Amino acid sequence: MSGLLAEVSAFLFHEARLLDARRWHEWLELFTPDGMYWAPLTHDQPDPVNHVSLFYEDALLRDVRARRLEERRAWSQQPVTQAARIVGNIIVLSAQDDVVVVGSTFHMLEWRRQEHRMLGGQYTHTLRRSGEGWRIALKRIDLINREGVQDTLETFL
Repeated sequence: MSGLLAEVSAFLFHEARLLDARRWHEWLELFTPDGMYWAPLTHDQPDPVNHVSLFYEDALLRDVRARRLEERRAWSQQPVTQAARIVGNIIVLSAQDDVVVVGSTFHMLEWRRQEHRMLGGQYTHTLRRSGEGWRIALKRIDLINREGVQDTLETFL
C-alpha cells in the first residue's frame, strides 16, 4: 500500500469511527469551511444544483442535522439510532498537489426504532490537505438503492 493510499485509508476509517460513535461535532470538523455533503438521487447524476438530490448539505445544514440528532426530545431519535460502517475497496482516483479524490465502498448497518436497515454504496471523497491533515471538500454518497423508496435518512452516511 502506497503512503498516500495508507494516509487516506486511515482518514476514511477515522471518519467512519466518528460517525459510528455519534461524535457528530468532531466529524463536522473534518470538512473544509466550504465542504459539501451530497447524495445524488439518480445514477451518474452530474451535479446537485440542476437535479434533485437525496440531500446536498453545506456546513450550516450539517450542523442543523447534528444538533437535531442530539436533541433529547427528537421523535426520530427515540430510541437513539445506532450504526456500524465498514469502508473498503479504497482507491486513489486522482491526486494533484494537495487535493486527492478517493473512491471506496461502504456498508452501513443501522438499528432504528427496533428495525435493522442495511445501506450500501460508493463514497467519493474529495480531500484537501491542510495544516491539520486531510479535510473533506466533498463527500458524495452513491447509494446502491438510491432510486428506490427511502425511509428517512436521519443519521449521516
